[in-house]
Amino acid sequence: MDLITAENLSKSYHTGAIITWALKTVSFSIPSGAFVSFVGPSGSGKTTLLNLVGCLDKPSSGRLLVAGMEVGSLDSTDAALFRGKHIGFIFQSFNLIPVLTVFENVEYPLVMVQNVPATERRQRVNELLEAVGMNEHSRKRPDQLSGGQKQRVAIARALVTRPELVLADEPTANLDHETAMTIIRLMKAIRDKLRTTFVFSTHDARIIDEVESVFRLDDGSLKNNGGGLRHG
Repeated sequence: MDLITAENLSKSYHTGAIITWALKTVSFSIPSGAFVSFVGPSGSGKTTLLNLVGCLDKPSSGRLLVAGMEVGSLDSTDAALFRGKHIGFIFQSFNLIPVLTVFENVEYPLVMVQNVPATERRQRVNELLEAVGMNEHSRKRPDQLSGGQKQRVAIARALVTRPELVLADEPTANLDHETAMTIIRLMKAIRDKLRTTFVFSTHDARIIDEVESVFRLDDGSLKNNGGGLRHG
């Protein structure tokens, strides 16, 4: 069953009379439980595409279905609710809140977007911190962590709402090789255990070598159909 389906998806931006097309009639589908990446040079449309799938922006034309919902038709309130329920995000810059502890950063999405009792919040956060190997650092703040540790916290935060889909924008760009491979293996293990769909935007060969399918973007156009998805 496909979790994401795009049909002739386009996105343009207007600067005065000038129209810039970030995506041009892109069509693809991604099944549930996939581990895939969109790749391409800077300006190819990767981040724009993730923003559309993540309901952070709206398409100019075409259809985009995520978890059975045509997300392009959602207003800002419904889009936020949909994101909170179905989608987790992992960012290149981690986006951790400096004044919160590791535990509080992971807990934050549950406090903000879901009516989850405190006891269940603590259980979910502790389970995920254990899964990413960060339990012993739960009282530290982000400035006390290494880059790899921050990314582990970001993964736990993305998963705490139990989303069907995790979108990761250049998640290994700031990490050394050994740490990056550890993070990639961790995300794969989480996918295998929870059947969470992971979609990356990257030009990092370390991720490209590990994903099951690659969608290549160039100048806003999709250059292949994903090459065949091979998840088990």
